Amino acid sequence: MHELSVDLGDRSYPIFTGAELFSKPEYLLPYIHGQQVCVVTNETVAPLYLQQLKAVLGDKEVLDVVLPDGEQYKNLNTLNLIFDELLAARHNRTTTLIALGGGVTGDMTGFAAACYQRGVDFIQVPTTLLAMVDSSVGGKTGVNHALGKNMIGAFYQPNCVLADTDLLKTLPERELSAGIAEVIKYGLVSDYDFFVWLEQNMDKLLAKDEAALAYAIDRSCQNKASVVARDEREGGIRAILNFGHTFGHAIETAQGYGVWLHGEAVAAGMVMAADLSQRMGMISKDDLSRLVGMLRQAKLPVMAPDTMTSDDFIALMSVDKKVLDGRLRLVLLQSMGEAMVTSDIDRALLLQTFSAC
Repeated sequence: MHELSVDLGDRSYPIFTGAELFSKPEYLLPYIHGQQVCVVTNETVAPLYLQQLKAVLGDKEVLDVVLPDGEQYKNLNTLNLIFDELLAARHNRTTTLIALGGGVTGDMTGFAAACYQRGVDFIQVPTTLLAMVDSSVGGKTGVNHALGKNMIGAFYQPNCVLADTDLLKTLPERELSAGIAEVIKYGLVSDYDFFVWLEQNMDKLLAKDEAALAYAIDRSCQNKASVVARDEREGGIRAILNFGHTFGHAIETAQGYGVWLHGEAVAAGMVMAADLSQRMGMISKDDLSRLVGMLRQAKLPVMAPDTMTSDDFIALMSVDKKVLDGRLRLVLLQSMGEAMVTSDIDRALLLQTFSAC
């Protein structure tokens, strides 16, 4: 087990990473301060892990809410199902919500916790690689809207994050690859040595090698925790963690939520951002080829849907959260392992990227 702290003053919290953590009460019970607990999970995860989690909670008064599974259900209508159950069971301000699932479950549970009775405790127990390295850490919560992804939400930190690598044993191959996309992102934006490690160890990650997965999760969380501690509410440097996401969110919205997995869309989006970085003279063609090769090895898409036009991208990217005062901001690579946020974008080069990718 490895413990990492997200340093946010009186809202700091630990991330526990390792194997065989899920069944040990000492990683959960100290972070539950009342008797009432609401476990929010989904139809896929509940048959696998819900009863095991409830057994760990001992004599707590446990309510479980099982949501439909999929990005297409990450909306206000589904969120309201959580509130319905909490209110019907008369949960009070001392309740603790536990998110047991992937990024969709975690985002909605965190948002529900931020809103219910103006804020109650919650814990993240991610069951996908993507959630372990990204969505469960940093306090971004929310839901999608038909016009844009994650446009309704709140910054709200959990009491703790429990990333048990044993839960990845049941993760489908496609979901594993989607999580690897976010792992690769950390190497690109802030940790070149990690990017090199990924080039050397991708086969181990794809084979679910326990040591390789634990290392990748811990290193990714270290990178994210360091950035979040400096910029919790994304007023500056935290925006680099959105590398590939402005393009990727446009793909997800255009295709319909859930058609492309988030990590798949981010993978194609990272290629587009790297392609534009190369056209602007910041990285080389060889750098771009290294990224494309790694994504292909990880069984991730490297091209946007051929049904999307430049106009589609521009229209959808114009409602991205990173648009500021009407100007599109993109995260680009100054070099491999160093990202930047800029509004100084040559439209002609951007159009070339749309055509090429």
